[in-house]
Amino acid sequence: MAVQCSCSGATEMKVGIIGAGISGLSIGKILQEHCNVTILEKEEYIGGIAHVKNMDGIPYHLVGGHCFNSKKKEVLDFVFDKVMPLEDWHKIDRNSVINIRGNNVPYPIEFSVKQIANFDTELAFEITKDFLATSSNANESSNLREWFIQTFGRKLAETYFIPYNQKIWGRDISLMSPDWVKDKLPIPDKKEFFLGLIGAAYDKMPHSTFYYPNANTQNAFINALAEGSPIITKYEVKCVEKSGSKWIINGELEFDLIVNTGPLDTITPLIKNCPSDVTESAKRLKFNRVTTVFWKCIPDSATWVYFPESNIPFHRRINIGTFLKPIQGYCITECIGERSFEFATNFDWQKFGLIEPLSYNVSGPAYVIFDESRNLSLSEIFSYFDSIGLITLGRFGEWQYYNMDVCILKAIETANSIRIKYQF
Repeated sequence: MAVQCSCSGATEMKVGIIGAGISGLSIGKILQEHCNVTILEKEEYIGGIAHVKNMDGIPYHLVGGHCFNSKKKEVLDFVFDKVMPLEDWHKIDRNSVINIRGNNVPYPIEFSVKQIANFDTELAFEITKDFLATSSNANESSNLREWFIQTFGRKLAETYFIPYNQKIWGRDISLMSPDWVKDKLPIPDKKEFFLGLIGAAYDKMPHSTFYYPNANTQNAFINALAEGSPIITKYEVKCVEKSGSKWIINGELEFDLIVNTGPLDTITPLIKNCPSDVTESAKRLKFNRVTTVFWKCIPDSATWVYFPESNIPFHRRINIGTFLKPIQGYCITECIGERSFEFATNFDWQKFGLIEPLSYNVSGPAYVIFDESRNLSLSEIFSYFDSIGLITLGRFGEWQYYNMDVCILKAIETANSIRIKYQF
C-alpha cells in the first residue's frame, strides 16, 4: 500500500473514509480541517469512475464524459474557493444532439420537433399530436416505460426515450422505477413544447454549460480535490468491525468514525456480524458496467451524440475533443455491459467520422439500476447502517444515479451533519 499525501493540525477525532472517488475526496477535503482523516482506496489511482487515462496528453474518460457544473451555490463556492479557482477552468456550451434515423437533431428532443419535420413530417406530426394529448398524471406511473409515455406521448417515447433507455439500462424498462429521472431530464409543459415548434424554446438541462480544467484533464480537478488528505492506495478493505465506540478496518486500522463511499453490494457483507437479511438485501442490488472505446476522429462540434437505434452497438458518443482547448479530433463511444473489442467496434467507422480506435476499456460498477427490488433493499441496508452508526455516501454508497456535482453536494451536507453532531 502507498500513502499519497499527509496533513497535520487536525483534531484527535479519527475519520476513515472508504473510497477515493469524488464523494470520498470531497468529504475528506472538508473534514480534514477538523479531523484526522484517512482515505482508503483499493485501486492504485484516485477519482473512482471520474478518473481519466492519459493518452499522450488527451484525456480518455473510461466511464462517461465527466465534467463539472452545478446550480447549487454551495457547490460552486466549495469547488472554486476551496479546491480549484475559477481561472483554472474553461467554460463550454453543451451542444448535444440525438441521431434519429441518421439525422442529428438538437437535444432535448422534445424541443426539436421542427427539425424532425425537415426529414419526416409525418413523424413530427404524430409526436406533436401525442404530446399535446398527454395528461398530468406521470407521477403516478408504476414503471419507467409508462412514465415516458405519459410524460412525452407515445410516439416520442417509442421513437427515442424507450429504445434509448432500453439500450442504456440493458433491460426491460417496464421493470424499472422512474425515481432516477428527477433532475436528469428537462420536463417541458405544453407551452414550452409549442415554443419548441416555433423555434423559441431552450435547453433547460442542469448542465447546458459546464466547466473543464484548463489542464485538459479531469485529473487536475481530482488531484486538487485530494490535496491535503492522507490517501492509502492499493488498500483493499476486507473487514469492517464495530468494537465499542471504535471502528476497526482489517483488524489493523482504528477510527472513531467511518464514512463509506464504496458500493453497498460489496461493503455490506464485509461488516462483521452483519445480519443475513441485510447481506441478502445487498446482493439484490444491481448495476451495469460500461465498455468504452477511445477513437481518433474527425473533429465534431457536438459535445455528445445519442444513438437510440439497436443496430448501432454504442448508445452515445462523447466528443471529448470538444472539452479541450483547443478543440481536437478525439471521441469515446460507450456501450452498456461487458463487451468485447470486436463487438464495440463492429460498425461502419467512416459513417460516423471515426478514423482509428486507440484504446478500449471495460469498467467496474458504473450505473446503478433502479429495479423493482431496489427501494426495499436500500431501506433494509440503511436501517441497519443507522443502527450501528455507519455513514454511507455517494453514487454507490447510496445507490443513486448522482452526477459529480450532486456527489459534492451530498458530501458537503454530510460533513455539516457530522460537524453538528460532534460539535467541531
